[in-house]
Amino acid sequence: MPEDLLQPAEADGPAPRLADVPEKFWDAETGTLRTEALLKSYRELERRLSQRAGPPGANAAPEDLLRFRQAMGIPDAPDGYEITPPHDLCCADAEVNSRLHAAHFTPGQAQLVYDLAAERLLPLIAEAAAEFEANRQREKLAAHFGGEERFKAMAAQLSAWGKAKLPAPVYAALSSTAEGVLALERMMQGDEPGLARGGVTPPGESEAELRAMMRDPRYWRTREPAFVTRVTEGFRRLVGQ
Repeated sequence: MPEDLLQPAEADGPAPRLADVPEKFWDAETGTLRTEALLKSYRELERRLSQRAGPPGANAAPEDLLRFRQAMGIPDAPDGYEITPPHDLCCADAEVNSRLHAAHFTPGQAQLVYDLAAERLLPLIAEAAAEFEANRQREKLAAHFGGEERFKAMAAQLSAWGKAKLPAPVYAALSSTAEGVLALERMMQGDEPGLARGGVTPPGESEAELRAMMRDPRYWRTREPAFVTRVTEGFRRLVGQ
């Protein structure tokens, strides 16, 4: 039946709740959304999502922290990290592992810390150690020659003489240590005969073997006296022939 346009329109009742709107967000009396309840729920959801994105905060409940660690594969204690040492000087350290564990590092992240230390820091440490040892050797030579200036003057003479009289590998080996420089001085002064550039290798350690010994950490890092003396005397025997 067509609507009677001459009759006043009947007042509409509250709008029905939409199917996809949860009942707790709908005010049945006014037929409108409960915006305050909706915003409160949204803020709570946002807070929970932000917690899942990173490790629990300092005020997190113990059970929440435990669930997070288990989900990420973090060991129960610092000694649970199974670190594969990337170098002899980068073995697992209990104090470092404790700090990594407190910061919620996963096993993979903890291993990465050690790998980066070996990759980036060890070359710098080796360079600094070599520079320190070279300075120590120079100080020893300066004391032997009676001061820095006198050593510089003598160094120029020794360098010129050694490059002219000795094979390049022998000169490079002798000039890299204080003991070798002192051997050069004695040879230049005529205490020992020089080695011609075409000289024959004597019995005992060959030149190649002596140079290999110089690459041994006992020679360049710990400077073990007996080992250093063996290398120096080996080169002196080569020169003496």
